[in-house]
Amino acid sequence: MNPLLDAVRTGRCDLVTGLLTPLTATERRARLPELTALRGEMRGWGWSRRWDEEPTVHALHLAGALCHTGAAAAASWIAARDLRDGRSRDTAPLAALLADRDPAWRADVAHRLAARTATVQDDYSLIRALLEGTGAPAPTTDGFVHAWARETTTGPTGPAGGRGPRRTRSLRVALRADPSVRELVPLLFQTAEPAPCLDWYDDPKAPGRWPAELAHLAAEGIVERHVLLDGSVARLLRGGRPGHLAFYADLLDVLDLTEDERAERTADWIALAADAPSPTAGRAQQTLTALFAAGRLPADRLAEMSCAVLFRPEKKLVRAQLVLLGKALRRDPDDRFALLPATAAAFGHADTALQERALKLVAAHLRPEDDALRTDLAFEAEQLGPALRRTAAGLLGALADPATDPAGYEETLPAAPARRRLAADGAPSVAETVELVAALVKSSAPTAAENETALDLLVRHTHRDRAALAAALLPALADRHWARADAGRADPDHLDGPELLAAAVLGRLNAAGLAPDRPVHVTGFGQDCIHAALHRVTTARAREAALRVLTDPLPFLLATPTWDCGTLEPQDLVTRLAAYGRRGAAPAPVDFAQALLRVRRDPQAAAAAGALGTPDGRRLAAWLTTDGEPAPHTRRVTDRNHTPRNWWGREREAGRRIVLELSEHPILQREFPAVFHRLGRPSTGTSCCWHWRGWEPAHLAVLPQDRETQAVWLLPDVTGCATDEERGAGETLSRLAELGGPAGPALHLAVATALGARHAEDRLAAVDALLVLAARGELDTALLGRDLAELLALGTVKPNRLADAARTAAATGAYATTWAVLAGALPAVLADGPARGAGELLAVAADCVEHCGAAGPLPEGLAEAAARKGASQLATQARRLRTALEAAATPAAGGVS
Repeated sequence: MNPLLDAVRTGRCDLVTGLLTPLTATERRARLPELTALRGEMRGWGWSRRWDEEPTVHALHLAGALCHTGAAAAASWIAARDLRDGRSRDTAPLAALLADRDPAWRADVAHRLAARTATVQDDYSLIRALLEGTGAPAPTTDGFVHAWARETTTGPTGPAGGRGPRRTRSLRVALRADPSVRELVPLLFQTAEPAPCLDWYDDPKAPGRWPAELAHLAAEGIVERHVLLDGSVARLLRGGRPGHLAFYADLLDVLDLTEDERAERTADWIALAADAPSPTAGRAQQTLTALFAAGRLPADRLAEMSCAVLFRPEKKLVRAQLVLLGKALRRDPDDRFALLPATAAAFGHADTALQERALKLVAAHLRPEDDALRTDLAFEAEQLGPALRRTAAGLLGALADPATDPAGYEETLPAAPARRRLAADGAPSVAETVELVAALVKSSAPTAAENETALDLLVRHTHRDRAALAAALLPALADRHWARADAGRADPDHLDGPELLAAAVLGRLNAAGLAPDRPVHVTGFGQDCIHAALHRVTTARAREAALRVLTDPLPFLLATPTWDCGTLEPQDLVTRLAAYGRRGAAPAPVDFAQALLRVRRDPQAAAAAGALGTPDGRRLAAWLTTDGEPAPHTRRVTDRNHTPRNWWGREREAGRRIVLELSEHPILQREFPAVFHRLGRPSTGTSCCWHWRGWEPAHLAVLPQDRETQAVWLLPDVTGCATDEERGAGETLSRLAELGGPAGPALHLAVATALGARHAEDRLAAVDALLVLAARGELDTALLGRDLAELLALGTVKPNRLADAARTAAATGAYATTWAVLAGALPAVLADGPARGAGELLAVAADCVEHCGAAGPLPEGLAEAAARKGASQLATQARRLRTALEAAATPAAGGVS
């Protein structure tokens, strides 16, 4: 019998305490091995038993903490996660039992517990109890400071180390009752992340909230005021998310800095105005404006501030800074030598209205005798847009850079992505093949080209010498769970691509599990959507090859692409079919069907295919001429009043939108294996599904020569990115644009829709797709403009999002291309009353026309918008665009007619 273990197993903490308290330190240490053994046994318990044996866990935790005499070991035992159940625990008994230990030992244990980020919150009461009477300072770790702030905000009125009653103290009382408040308050400004409880308020000035109570502590002298001021400013300078900085900015507001305190920190306000998030930068700018009004901001400091603020993208901050500069220049004209060069920093702003405002400010305060200043400003004026450059030239003299003269404009398009030809058939050795397969099996993001190469090499080397390939593969894949000698047969549903073939080569698969009539289980898809259908095709082809490895190995795969984009050259397929014929081998059905979908349709190659004189050759010849024509699609607008739900259960936003409906492809339905039939069925763009991201590269390679069909399938996802909170479809669209086949109405509509996506990364990917099409000469700007006009009218695309995408496209040097697209889209935002964001879109259009000198008729509705009274962005930019178009149409202006 072992009384201590019996007490622990029965969960009798009172008996554990009575048995251990009389023992000496040496006797307690002697009990540790049996407690450690019980802890090891407990780790093997299931969750249900751990729940039932919760008192045992509590008693074991208490006993081990009492028996450890070393501070490090005791802290490790107390904080052990396997001795906790995830719920709060009464630490008062343990704190009371450890109270008679040496103060230095208790302080050491407390500081070690405070250093454990994962458990410090749960152990906070015990840490404070251990520190009582030791004279040791409070811990300074981030976890302890966060726990202290939370406990001070919500902590009970009971004794330290206990749970206490449910009634809590107010924050004001808790702070004043804490003897460590002077040491801990400064740490609130030094943690990597702010304590979450600091911003639990609606009004920072309300009593009982952290900003107000800290200000009271400073007023009473409990905490020094400069600690709060310097800490808040330093934390703002460190940066972070706006939500994390709000507390420190609110604290400064509550402290209500004096003029001297603001002036002492002028450099800090300038740094915040330059680099802080917009809300914080705005507050810093207001502080500096107040210093200027009080005469406490010298001209050189104002110039330093202006150079930083005018570089920011926020128009509100730039406008406010230009107003401040105007006041300063009027107050003391002699300051122009410092302030006008700073004002010129706005010449490089993306908004031409702000450029014009800065140029007017320069014109108003520049004097005829300021020759040196005029030279400096002329250098900065080279950043202005073409129209403003002409105005600046009249004010400052000739400008050096003629590159923006529309007469000499030359369109600059990024180079189209180059296609890479895959390695020649059969070149890599067995060792190189094994190296590639091992890398792909352990890779989280293999490319479609790498997978295709590995599949083909595995098939080739299996046909030559399966035993040699298996001997080389086994040590390279020994860490895979299915490769162990005692693992039995692997489940093909849990293997994919090269790993599936490798398992077949090693004999870890059963041929019955790879039978063609066995349903393909697709993980990660919620319904029979097109994404699941494409994944079934890629899986079925790998299974077919794996089955042939076990039964009748193929000499090589027919569908291995010629190019990394997935395209197969017709001559390569003809050559492979001829080699099959010489060997007397019959093509595998799924592999040959995939080869047909990948082959580049070239009618001139049909004769060579027909000359093979085999049924497969004749089938290829028919596919290269008429059978391979993509299925047509129709276009309509749907109201979608009853919208399907997204995968997370939220209904998509209702509203009118464009959908494409794909017709049936009879050849796919009639002559292809059953796994391909879903690809040839009619489909509509009104359905939605949920599926994991990451499969798209392999899916795109199923039909690399049919961008139109794939664009029809992709359009619902792209539309969701424009109208809902969805994201990620833009990346697929960018890859789709790089494939082969016609770039028709479906692809243009998908690009137009993605240009209005909600998230910037999807819009950027759409710009990439647009530029790829333009670089290849496949972009129909008139068609894309008409699609954008319809999408803008329906509300699928918002003008401000389109403006952002168009500005990005133009910035690459594609001003003429971007204008050609926008020219067709602008009437939709100007008709029937200008839409919100129309002014921003007009500004981008005017930039494009001024740079490329495009001429042509005014877009419908532009004249009316330009005739509007006032200085709104819409009217200003409409007049600017009209002027640019009229100037380009005038031969004297040097424009392009």
